[in-house]
Amino acid sequence: MKIHPHHQISLTCSQPQPQEAMEKTCSLLVHFDKGTPALANEIKEALEGNDDAAKIDAMKKAVMLLLNGETLPQLFITIVRYVLPSEDHTVQKLLLLYLEIIDKTDSKGKILPEMILICQNLRNNLQHPNEYIRGVTLRFLCRLNETEIIEPLIPSILANLEHRHPFIRRNAILAVMAIYKLPQGDQLLVDAPEMIEKVLSTEADQSAKRNAFLMLFTCAQERAVNYLLTHVERVAEWGELLQMVVLELIRKVCRANKGEKGKYIKIIISLLTVPSAAVIYECAGTLVSLSSAPTAIRAAANTYCQLLQSQSDNNVKLIVLDRLNELKSSHREIMVEMIMDVLRALSSPNHDIRRKTLDIVLDLITPRNINEVVLTLKKEVVKTQSGELEKDGEYRQMLIQAIHSCAIKFPEVASTVVHLLMDFLGDSNVASAMDVAVFVREIIETNPKLRVSIITRLLDTFYQIRSARVCSCALWIISEYCLSLSEVESGISTIKQCLGELPFYSASEEGENNDSSKKSQQVNSITVSSKRPAILADGTYATQSAASETAFSPPTVVQGTLTSGNLRSLLLTGDFFLGAVVACTLTKLVLRLAEVQPLKSEVNRASTQVLLIVVSMIQLGQSSFLPHPIDNDSYDRIVVCIRLLCNPGEEIKKIWLQSCRESFVQMLADKQMRETEELKAKAQVSHAQPDDLIDFYHLKSRKGMSQLELEDEVQDDLKRATGEFIKEGDAANKLNRILQLTGFSDPVYAEAYVTVNHYDIVLDVTVINRTKETLQNLCLELATMGDLKLVERPQNYTLAPESSKQIKANIKVSSTETGVIFGNIVYETSNVMERTVIVLNDIHIDIMDYISPAVCSDAAFRTMWAEFEWENKVAVNTVIQDEKEFLDHIIKSTNMKCLTAPSALEGDCGFLAANLYAKSVFGEDALVNLSIEKQGDGKLSGYIQGRRIIAWMLHRRIQEKNKGRFLELEFV
Repeated sequence: MKIHPHHQISLTCSQPQPQEAMEKTCSLLVHFDKGTPALANEIKEALEGNDDAAKIDAMKKAVMLLLNGETLPQLFITIVRYVLPSEDHTVQKLLLLYLEIIDKTDSKGKILPEMILICQNLRNNLQHPNEYIRGVTLRFLCRLNETEIIEPLIPSILANLEHRHPFIRRNAILAVMAIYKLPQGDQLLVDAPEMIEKVLSTEADQSAKRNAFLMLFTCAQERAVNYLLTHVERVAEWGELLQMVVLELIRKVCRANKGEKGKYIKIIISLLTVPSAAVIYECAGTLVSLSSAPTAIRAAANTYCQLLQSQSDNNVKLIVLDRLNELKSSHREIMVEMIMDVLRALSSPNHDIRRKTLDIVLDLITPRNINEVVLTLKKEVVKTQSGELEKDGEYRQMLIQAIHSCAIKFPEVASTVVHLLMDFLGDSNVASAMDVAVFVREIIETNPKLRVSIITRLLDTFYQIRSARVCSCALWIISEYCLSLSEVESGISTIKQCLGELPFYSASEEGENNDSSKKSQQVNSITVSSKRPAILADGTYATQSAASETAFSPPTVVQGTLTSGNLRSLLLTGDFFLGAVVACTLTKLVLRLAEVQPLKSEVNRASTQVLLIVVSMIQLGQSSFLPHPIDNDSYDRIVVCIRLLCNPGEEIKKIWLQSCRESFVQMLADKQMRETEELKAKAQVSHAQPDDLIDFYHLKSRKGMSQLELEDEVQDDLKRATGEFIKEGDAANKLNRILQLTGFSDPVYAEAYVTVNHYDIVLDVTVINRTKETLQNLCLELATMGDLKLVERPQNYTLAPESSKQIKANIKVSSTETGVIFGNIVYETSNVMERTVIVLNDIHIDIMDYISPAVCSDAAFRTMWAEFEWENKVAVNTVIQDEKEFLDHIIKSTNMKCLTAPSALEGDCGFLAANLYAKSVFGEDALVNLSIEKQGDGKLSGYIQGRRIIAWMLHRRIQEKNKGRFLELEFV
């Protein structure tokens, strides 16, 4: 039978109500072309023929028509006469599909008399000499709910339990389980658990044993537990399928009776040595969920690390890393021992795996393992120099950032890595080179002992730097940390060498390039004169060409050599922002030279040379040699340098030589303080109530307990003592999530409790019959709008007068796009034949349930902001008059993280600009920029700007949650 590739077949069917013939609850889905429906007469003629191929085609058409709402009552007798006797396997399979779909009862629920013919055919199939016919018939019986049809077949079903072929035995066991689970199944098969237990003890086929154990697990749990404990020594020898059911049984038993989990944990640990990766993964997860004993957690962590190395599938590695990350949060001290095993995952070429591995490792660093970790990271950095892979630069950037974090936490390791990383200042990957420059800038301040060696190395390798952004950072380091006479002179000499001979161009070159520059200027002016706002690190906007070039344009990269300086090449591309940085660096070096050089003549000579360089840069910027002139901001900065060199004053010297560095020190201190506060917040744990009971370790009875059981008991006691056994949510939080769906005057009252679990939503709907009549066929009909999908259709119920019913509905969520759930409650009464419909209130899914505060660098924020081409502005007019209070209010309302440093928000200037960032559970980035200012009348005005989804969320959430505080909040 050919099935359309976009559908699935799962043969589980339940009998529909007569009123809902068009909406049968059946999971058999077959593609059907509604444009060319088959006629019943054509199907009938094909079925009456002797051609098996024609019969197969006709049966397919009949099944498709039935699934699409047709009844086709005239076909039943034809099928009984001409299809039942067929020996073709495909025809018999299609016959069973047909029998699954058709109505087997009348309007009153009684079995149809013609079903007797079906019973006889099914009995014949159960005794058929062909194993396939027997097997598929037994599987069909698993989906049959009519006891009148099943009862005559029971002797034949039981006889198949002893058939020689394992395919028949395993399906016979499933049929027995399905029959026993029916409402009157325990009467049809009174001794079914005993029979299956005997089968389990003698069965050799692994699949059949699994099905038998599953039947005992589902229908007679005590027998399954007894069998498990009787054969506990041989569990590790059982098949993979049976071991998976054993683990499920253990989880169920231990949840119901936590006092007995010690003996089951031993079974789980014995299964950790089996060859099946799926079994040992489930064992590790079960251990973590059941026990907090160090031995159990260590065994689970070891198992995850083994899977991380043995499995080649990247998805498996990512899942295992997620489990290790969860262990890190709850059992950090044990995970610290595994840090080197986790680091081996860096051998994978997948960057997502490497990134997750580094994130886990950086949280497990201690003084004991820091040297090993850094040594491994250094080896990985060296490997990236081979250039064999395309994304070596991206991986190197991750490693550099990881080493940076290690050096900040443990400054003593900085000396072992800083010189190695400085070799990558000239890396072609600009982001990687920039990370090295930022790392060096921070290390040279926090490790004074390394200052001389870092400066010497930086001056030696400066000519290799290819990027303007990296050059700017390196020049700042040179200007601030060249303190001795030799260092200052070397700094000036290095910069002069990289700038090359003056002037930067000749008059003849200017004339030759005059015409070509005009043509290229028309092209380049698009970028330079663009008025598209660029968001800066402090949250403000700029339209200056320098700002847009440095922040958003692809970074200019040149090949620096000793003969042709890298600074000269970058300046000749028109990067005058870098020119201004060069001018400021040379000015600082001259000012410092005046303090360390006793000979005034040497100072004057250096000052004159610097003035010549600076004036030459202005001359270059104002000439027609380049396609566009120097921008105003860079020109003003260079002119300030000229004035300072010509007329230096003590106050100005103090600002240039001291204040800049003091600001940098303050920035590092603020960063360290924020990180310390975050660590303190994470370290806070809930505390026990004063009247909670505590079991004392030394008073605990150890009789008959193994070391593992004792550890588990002690860990449970510690959890109780430290308050880790807490309820998922108190009554107040639950009340906040209850939504009223109908009115108090409606005959049926309904309310829903909404539970959000990341990727799915559970609606627990309480329906109350407020009438004196019995409501029949009551159905909760739901529909969704947005990226929400109903998992199942709720069933029909009968509701007694003034009684209630709990109905659950599962909804899958695929993104943070706004979703709405709406629907009706439909029911019938005995007095009124028509169905009554009550329209429910809409349920709006709160986007805040999927967004959590997150952190990213300023550079990453600006890059993402540039990628999102469109944005929305929300104009703000509020009664709040304090800028910081308004910012805190927005952060609380939107559940976002403020990236702007608190020190940047201090002071009272009447203006505030801040960047907010959050991340959804689906990996989506949420970016918001808040810019407000205080007007003369004391009111705040400004804009909240962000992506459209965030702007809409702000608009709706703030208006709903803060009524009365905002006068206006609307799109612009």
